[in-house]
Amino acid sequence: MRYYRLQGDQRPRLAVRDGDGTFDLSSAKPELRSFADLARAASIAEEPVDTIAERNLDEAAELPPGAIEERSLAPVIPDEVWAAGVTYQISEEAREAESGMPEVYLEVYEGERPEVFFKATASRTVGPEEAIGVRGDSDWNVPEPELGVVLHHGEIVGYTVGNDVSSRSIEGSNPLYLPQAKVYDRCCAIGPCIASPNTVGDPHDLEMSMTIERDGTTMYEDSTTTAEMVKTCEELVAYYTRHNAVPETAVLLTGTALVPDEEFTLSEGDVVTIDIDRVGTLRNPVVTV
Repeated sequence: MRYYRLQGDQRPRLAVRDGDGTFDLSSAKPELRSFADLARAASIAEEPVDTIAERNLDEAAELPPGAIEERSLAPVIPDEVWAAGVTYQISEEAREAESGMPEVYLEVYEGERPEVFFKATASRTVGPEEAIGVRGDSDWNVPEPELGVVLHHGEIVGYTVGNDVSSRSIEGSNPLYLPQAKVYDRCCAIGPCIASPNTVGDPHDLEMSMTIERDGTTMYEDSTTTAEMVKTCEELVAYYTRHNAVPETAVLLTGTALVPDEEFTLSEGDVVTIDIDRVGTLRNPVVTV
């Protein structure tokens, strides 16, 4: 099942899409207004989120065609978004190329401990069709398409599509500038939904693609697979939660393997589309912040 947060008349609503259609779970159970509500109920019942949703489908109103596309918001309001870096070989090579200290990234790629860093708050995170931002004080900005792990009190409850927008010129000048390269207004996008673990199956066997368009012209198009990750989702989550007071709802982005050429930088008006097999397609225009 895939879960969506939709704009309602007064408050957002939780919708679910399965093989039989799309349903408004909030109409069947008003207490289920968000995916966090569903994850909380599943945790209390010690059952998967899909089991809780299935119990309410018969009473849920079916939504008309197009409702998801017209009303989708960010699928969850995360207390925190974190991210992992240098989890694919091409990412390690790209970070080496941008930096004056390339050995730093090689040591992370080959080391036992992954790079895990704070990425965004809810106020810095946008949903589908909302504009992602590039910093006005950076002349080299790129999207980073990533599989996002959705966590409830540190436990995996679903997956989403993420875009870890980054200022490579800032990070490349000195690794200590990483927070400024990563954390700023509209620096992160997630969506369009949360796919349950049962729907995704093996998260390390997913096709992922990204397209960047400018004025109707495709500037970049490539694909990869999460099978190329050097660390598993479980390993990354284990390091994120280690000795860390994690919040109720968090998203952990797992790194990128799709890196545009060094000559490319995002510009205002570009449109970035990321697709992950069995999860969904996230589309965002670009603005300067």
